[in-house]
Amino acid sequence: MVRFVFPFLLCFCLAVLFVTAQQPSAASRPALRVGIVGLVHGHVHGFLEQSRRSPEIEIVGIAEPSAELLSKAASRYGFAPELMFPHLEDMIAKAHPQAVLVYTNTFDHRQVVETCARYGVHVIMEKPLAVSFDDAKAIEAAAHTGRIQVLVNYETSWYRSNHAAYDLLHQGELGEVRKVVVHDGHSGPKEIGVEPEFLAWLTDPKLNGGGALFDFGCYGADLMTWLMDGQRPLTVTAVTQQIKPQIYSWVDDEATIILTYPKAQAIIQASWNWPFDRKDMEVYGQTGYVVTVKRDDIRVRRKGDEHEEQVAAKPITAPYDNELSYLRAVILDGAKPDGLSSLETNIIVTEILDAARRSAQTGKTIHLPTSR
Repeated sequence: MVRFVFPFLLCFCLAVLFVTAQQPSAASRPALRVGIVGLVHGHVHGFLEQSRRSPEIEIVGIAEPSAELLSKAASRYGFAPELMFPHLEDMIAKAHPQAVLVYTNTFDHRQVVETCARYGVHVIMEKPLAVSFDDAKAIEAAAHTGRIQVLVNYETSWYRSNHAAYDLLHQGELGEVRKVVVHDGHSGPKEIGVEPEFLAWLTDPKLNGGGALFDFGCYGADLMTWLMDGQRPLTVTAVTQQIKPQIYSWVDDEATIILTYPKAQAIIQASWNWPFDRKDMEVYGQTGYVVTVKRDDIRVRRKGDEHEEQVAAKPITAPYDNELSYLRAVILDGAKPDGLSSLETNIIVTEILDAARRSAQTGKTIHLPTSR
């Protein structure tokens, strides 16, 4: 028997080695050619510090109308002059990016997508998608016409804890969802020392859509839409305040949004007044709850348990575990966009934020149409 098994095992092992040898390593895969659009969003610096030498991407151009910001970026990160462009169309024509990463103000997202769509260039932008539902629909139309991917990057998309909460809910471990409470905020953009060019548009209601309402309310709207598998809420009610009008004269710095669904409710708390940064959520089902603890842990209690248990969340499956691997996989490998960053989800997110702004302005609950 052994003499028959050994040749089989040998052949099997050789086959595995052959197949493995045919699989390209991460270093040998072609990098995605990307352009950077805008240097006024503070997240661009964290991205460039961590990712400009990533094997997943090749930065082929940077477009920014401010000569001062271009010069600073070139000096800080060592970019060659030929990579720097004052206009997006000029960068696309000469650098030929396959995708762009957008670090403009939110108001400019629509123009960037419409421009990129004309040239077939894919887009991933920092949250949120748009300053208005009208702009979101225009972005959707441009993406479809140009046949491009439009993705929205949220820090919380890469939290193991959020994915663990989603899995528990969708595996039936908590029963049907009844209430979700999402907390996102910090002590305020000025208080944490964001760059002057970042602060300037964050506190401009035209360029940001609002204050804390849009800056942090988008996280909760995104997570809830994802948890609800793309279901739109029935109603949106919001309250905003200017607790620090001496700092934030034109926008809200405190916001609470309440969403209702046929059998569930969400409370989204967005703040520029908290003593420290916070991004977490509580998901309550019929038979249990889960609370996310920072990036990597969750607290769980099910019906019948005497105490809750804190556990480490399992790693997120690649390529959905980080922005660059995900972007490259969607554009070059045809991977499916995930529910957190997809255009479909973020159209709903913008509809919620737009309705929340109107609710806060009028003091009334906004009833969303049954379809759009």
